[in-house]
Amino acid sequence: MTPAEPAPAPAAPDAAGLTHPRRDLDELLTHAVRFSVVAALSGVLKAEFGAVRDSVEVTTPMLSKQVALLEKAGYVEVEKGRVGRRPCTWISLSPEGSAAYARHVAALRAIAGLDH
Repeated sequence: MTPAEPAPAPAAPDAAGLTHPRRDLDELLTHAVRFSVVAALSGVLKAEFGAVRDSVEVTTPMLSKQVALLEKAGYVEVEKGRVGRRPCTWISLSPEGSAAYARHVAALRAIAGLDH
């Protein structure tokens, strides 16, 4: 979330009137690797697959699996191409992924008491 973006709204009461901020956690982002990938992408326009893999310190198969789940959810976009003769894959955070990340981080901050 950039400083210019407004903070996400606090949790709306559910049917039972409960409002604990954990209800705003994004289930997909509770997985440490997926959260790390989205966090790494939040500060860049797009990143090369290998750079993300190295940044979050996972194997290629692990990153492939997690990126596929994030892509299916609409949180990331994957672009394949070539740099010279070398195949390359770039990953970018979609607007939906950026919004989900902002809500998730806001919920974590609220749970930790850091939402002032």
